[in-house]
Amino acid sequence: MDATFAFTVNGQPRRVTTDPERPLLEVLREDLQLTGPKYGCGEGQCGACSVLINGRSVVTCITPVANADKQAIVTIEGLASGDTLHSVQEAFLAEGASQCGYCTPGMIIGVVGLLHEKPDPTDAEIQARMQGHLCRCCNYPKILKSIRRALAATRK
Repeated sequence: MDATFAFTVNGQPRRVTTDPERPLLEVLREDLQLTGPKYGCGEGQCGACSVLINGRSVVTCITPVANADKQAIVTIEGLASGDTLHSVQEAFLAEGASQCGYCTPGMIIGVVGLLHEKPDPTDAEIQARMQGHLCRCCNYPKILKSIRRALAATRK
């Protein structure tokens, strides 16, 4: 039986009536037309569908929409402030960390979520967190360089 869910997405109040077990990824992409979160594996293993829920990085392909009720969601589309990119977005751009770009929104969200939880993570903490994000182009050296650049920017 369908239910109505209310949440804030990228600062905007939104309501959706749907099956409570429907993946949040489907709701974001199909109902709200937010295509930043990508469908990758459908098993929560690749991180392509990551968004922030109350500042915490969450994979949405295995998260029921009911879990997002009354929560604040930020997708890659809502990360920038007007025309000003988030420092992590700037770092990925400056370091050329995107090749095909499919994984990039989820990776950026993952890094932002990590920085919310640990503003000054160690290399080991960064690597542990990013193991949940797969880049099929294997651009990991530039991705790690981007993360280090973003950290340096936040430390200033």
